[in-house]
Amino acid sequence: MSGAIAEGWSHSVLSHQIETDLRKRSGKAVNNFKATLPPSDSVLAEQAFKDPYVFDFLAMTDKRNERGLEDQLVRHVEKFLLELGQGFAFVGRQVRLTIGDDEFFADLLFYNFRLRCFVVVELKATAFKPEYIGQINMYMSAVDDLMAHPDDKPTIGLLLCKTKNNVVAEYSLRGFSKPIGVAEWESKVVKSLPEEFATTLPSISELEAELSDDG
Repeated sequence: MSGAIAEGWSHSVLSHQIETDLRKRSGKAVNNFKATLPPSDSVLAEQAFKDPYVFDFLAMTDKRNERGLEDQLVRHVEKFLLELGQGFAFVGRQVRLTIGDDEFFADLLFYNFRLRCFVVVELKATAFKPEYIGQINMYMSAVDDLMAHPDDKPTIGLLLCKTKNNVVAEYSLRGFSKPIGVAEWESKVVKSLPEEFATTLPSISELEAELSDDG
């Protein structure tokens, strides 16, 4: 309910956040924020990312690929930003990063006004692989050097994979000095609330009544 008040969610948005179990997903991305960011920033960054991300607005076939996923996320950028959470602003897709004589392209680039930093998002239609960390780490370094303002905080990376082994992801993040989060993405809500939890969860009407009283 505090999120609904802080972000001004409408009835439909509040309903969607309950249906996708936002409370249980928030702050669950595997990350190295405590080791790479000051304590106050690491807490804020951890709260800003979730696992899994639910892109239930996608209409994809079984032959999923990164470019197809990216196309649809950009096409529905408003819904994508809603799922990312508060403070995110879309900067661009396939952002060109020139490093020496080579060119690289970051899938998606955002700026988070709460974290005061760029956020590089890499999309993978496959299971997590350790080498993905090196790739996004390089993109983050390039964004820090080529795009970030001196007053900006270090760029954060968000690697979105179809599936992941949490232990492998945690080991892969060790030794990296840049803040990176690893999370899964889903195209539909695949998990339902436990029955004992669902029976105690307030309804949309009850939440709206409380919000009206608070106002």
